[in-house]
Amino acid sequence: MIRPIYLYGSEVLRRVAEPADLSKKEELSALIADLWETLAASEGCGLAAPQIGESVRVVVVDGDVMEDVYPYLKGFKRTFINPVVLESSDEKITYNEGCLSVPGIYCDVVRSKTIKVEYYNEKFEKLTEQFDNFAARMVEHEFSHLDGVLFTDLVAPIRRKLVAKKLSGIASGKTHTRYKSKLAK
Repeated sequence: MIRPIYLYGSEVLRRVAEPADLSKKEELSALIADLWETLAASEGCGLAAPQIGESVRVVVVDGDVMEDVYPYLKGFKRTFINPVVLESSDEKITYNEGCLSVPGIYCDVVRSKTIKVEYYNEKFEKLTEQFDNFAARMVEHEFSHLDGVLFTDLVAPIRRKLVAKKLSGIASGKTHTRYKSKLAK
């Protein structure tokens, strides 16, 4: 089911998400299906459960939408349940990010070039995997949502000041999206 994406100013985006209960496989599978369907409808490259109003540690990423720019992302699709970053490289990369929950705003964000992650996949198998370059960025961006952190929190203070008015507009409902969205205090 396509669910609305919660926008900047929605309380759920600022909460630290709870661990997913792995014993509730049917519920988690339904949530994962909703995340994938909502992501496809919004044409984004990643979505975290808090972005659809569920404060639980589940994320999906789809590199196919970025394959024109990064051909190595073709076929890169992952579901992360209860992910834990085990290692982050000291080497950092800056990239201009956007977010479905923060429509119309793009800012340079510094993130690790490489990360190593332990997580459960959609089959509830425990995996450890390393990601680098833009794959790492997509994963890190979505994992930030699980900790109540938005990409705009990670930008230089001067840039944050420059987008403050736009953020305020989104938080007060003065924005339009091409996908189903909502603002929930």
